Amino acid sequence: MPPAVDLERVTSVMSRKQIRSIVESERVKISLWEGAVSSGKTIASLVAFLIAVAQAPENGLIFCVGRTLQTVERNIIEVLMQPLGPFGPLAKYVEHTRGSNVATIFGRTVHLVGASDVRAEGRIRGATASLIYIDEATLIPEGFWTMCLSRIRVPGARLIATTNPDGPSHWLRKKFLLREGRLNLRSWHFVLDDNPFLEESFKQDLRNEYVGLWYRRFIQGEWCLAEGSVYDMWDEDRHIVSALPEIVMWPACGIDYGTSNPFSAEMVGLGADGRLYLTNEWRYEAKVTRRQLTDPEYSARLRDWAAHIRVPGLSARGVQPRYWVVDPSAASFITQLYRDKVTPTLADNAVLDGIRLVSSLLATDRLRVHESCTGWIEEVPGYTWDPDQAEKGIDEPVKTDDHSLDAGRYGLKTTEFLWRPHLALAA
Repeated sequence: MPPAVDLERVTSVMSRKQIRSIVESERVKISLWEGAVSSGKTIASLVAFLIAVAQAPENGLIFCVGRTLQTVERNIIEVLMQPLGPFGPLAKYVEHTRGSNVATIFGRTVHLVGASDVRAEGRIRGATASLIYIDEATLIPEGFWTMCLSRIRVPGARLIATTNPDGPSHWLRKKFLLREGRLNLRSWHFVLDDNPFLEESFKQDLRNEYVGLWYRRFIQGEWCLAEGSVYDMWDEDRHIVSALPEIVMWPACGIDYGTSNPFSAEMVGLGADGRLYLTNEWRYEAKVTRRQLTDPEYSARLRDWAAHIRVPGLSARGVQPRYWVVDPSAASFITQLYRDKVTPTLADNAVLDGIRLVSSLLATDRLRVHESCTGWIEEVPGYTWDPDQAEKGIDEPVKTDDHSLDAGRYGLKTTEFLWRPHLALAA
């Protein structure tokens, strides 16, 4: 165990609610911190985790679990290792090499596990655990959570977890949070204002970043249903433009491939005004034309379309985006692009993450759509959450008339790393 004064220095800058949750967590088998983003729940849970590592029975393994190994490293291990971070006094007790699936904390080996699907169960099956920490528990498959509970079977073994809220029918809420009084479990709900050390300007930035469903969950800390329009912040008068500014960067052309379904391509441009624009659209509907195109034909027409796009402020035509971002399921078309000496990039198809990004851009007026992108404009008002799936605790849009929306989302989400710094500076 590190010197007691080190932990005292960490907790000296914590709120009473954080400290109370840490102390109370030692009395139960399952501890769960849930609520808004940046509300202080993760810091409190990590202090509890460090204390638990130091006290964990020797006859069991220690695990840190997240959606992926990378998120475990970013959200847990790297936070603990920052010399100038909240755990600075304890950083010297944490050792880890990026990419490795183990870390050392207070001399104990900690196994790092990514659990993005049910196959992850095999990574801990058969193990005896004395301590398991789970980051963002609502993103973990229920079967993996159940497996984790079956592994903490030595005297004094514990499970510590954090999460943002999800839908009210999510298994974590129904089977655990709502049964807290009947289980050896304690939970603590945090809201944004529970973190007294955030500047008001930072909290306001967070409030502006999250909108709609995610505002209620991530800012207000509600376990609420996904219902109604996905992009309820969409405003035709505000978001549709008839003229484009100077485009200073062409980050992407997002492509949703279809044969019997529509094929849609959306060109993404970064304007000199610091906004993103869907500047041009190419769409082909076989059901309307009564003729399906082959992959070579799609490739030729797509490249010809891009070569004839009029660039605002210039007499020349033609756009060469930094990335041709393609639906990852379009294997045959991706192969065709390679044959035509176009290097495609597989789209980031994390649907909810992409929807959240587009929602934030629309809400903060950092994304506008040219009036020529008629497919995108026609699809957006009818893009709704699936009520049947929502009742099952699953956030999923209705999969119909969303081809141009998907194409735009692919291009924006996949190249966020490219345009985000410029957008932030310009905003």
